[in-house]
Amino acid sequence: MAWQHDAMMNPPIEGLLTRAGSKFRLVTLGAKRARQINSYFGQLGEGSGQIVPPQVNSTARKPLSIAFEEIEADKIVPVEAPDEEELARIEAELAAEAEAESPALAAVPAEGAPVE
Repeated sequence: MAWQHDAMMNPPIEGLLTRAGSKFRLVTLGAKRARQINSYFGQLGEGSGQIVPPQVNSTARKPLSIAFEEIEADKIVPVEAPDEEELARIEAELAAEAEAESPALAAVPAEGAPVE
């Protein structure tokens, strides 16, 4: 008679590690999402509705368990931060867009300014 007990961790950590890529990323992703879920439950009565609710139906009551279930269901995925070159390119694009918009704003006289 083979007896197998349920693992304490559900979903299994091995499956979560394959989705996150590393233990550090899994812990960081789970902790950040758990904080968001906790904030969501904390603001429910206020009606502000600015935080994303849990993305899975869960019987778990703890925010970290819900976050891990979301990771397992591929509702929450890790995103790579941009490297230095990518970040510099994005900043240059934003600066170019701001500069392109500024001549149009400069042509409009400010309130109270003398019109020539």
